[in-house]
Amino acid sequence: MKAVYITECGGADNLEIREVSDPSKPQGRQVLARVRAAGLNRADILQRRGAYPPPDGYSPNIPGLEFAGEVIATGEDAKRFRAGDQVFGITAGEAQAEQILIDESLLAAIPPNLDFTQAAAFPEVFITANDAIFTQARLQNSETLLIHAVGSGVGLAALQLAKARGCRVLGTSRTQEKLERCAEFGLDFPILVDKETEFGKKVLEITDGRGADVILDLVGAAYFSQNIAGLAQKGRMMLVGLTSGRKSEIDLGAVLAKRATVIGTVLRARSSREKGDAVKRFEEDVMPLIETGKIRANLGKVFALSDIRAAHEYMESNRSFGKIVLEL
Repeated sequence: MKAVYITECGGADNLEIREVSDPSKPQGRQVLARVRAAGLNRADILQRRGAYPPPDGYSPNIPGLEFAGEVIATGEDAKRFRAGDQVFGITAGEAQAEQILIDESLLAAIPPNLDFTQAAAFPEVFITANDAIFTQARLQNSETLLIHAVGSGVGLAALQLAKARGCRVLGTSRTQEKLERCAEFGLDFPILVDKETEFGKKVLEITDGRGADVILDLVGAAYFSQNIAGLAQKGRMMLVGLTSGRKSEIDLGAVLAKRATVIGTVLRARSSREKGDAVKRFEEDVMPLIETGKIRANLGKVFALSDIRAAHEYMESNRSFGKIVLEL
């Protein structure tokens, strides 16, 4: 089968489409699926650079955390799907290939109102967002959510999910155009930020001094102190991304004074059982919203698999809005 292949760690020039061995025959609860479309994520960029290797058992050379396709065959203990079913789901790697072997607990049936390309834009970002803001941060319908990098895949997913629950949503971006485009997804208060901006004060102004109940931080170190400044009493901060770095100076007094909760999360490195639980909650909480059209795919730009280098370069340019999807 054909697959995206990282020949060595480094730039996008180290990517190629290569013939690799087909997956083995499915056993137990495994499903063998034909991949029709696969999402591109920041994790794929980091894996290509050698900064984010996959867990044991997954090839460091074949990236990909999510896909949409159809079932080819199932193991003897698999009960949920059969050959021909259209499915989408998450994996710790190897999704950017023509076939993938995956546990059935990490899959969901594609709703009839989605094609493969649209479906591939959902799993990683919506499962991550739903797990972060609702399961872990316990965002309530009446509360205020602040999303950093709101124009990203996870950011737009969290925005749609929060608005579907009736929450008030603030969002930051370093690009005015992205903030304007987020308005169509329901963003209540856009905040344009740069390295000098003290967005914590702006958040307090918008919320009449109360602060945000939950902050979804996809940026990392550079925003930590301002996050605490803009957080409400007993607020919860979810750390998901580290694009601005890993280390930050913390005023522990401010954390104590606000009785703040700081939660770090990652999806890729979890056990299959934990990821299966997150997929189940996605099916229960998010799938009905997809089926009714209340939320939609954050589809930004589509590339052919053969254009994988261009897709990586486009993501690294930070010009992307929403999800980048590869069509096989």
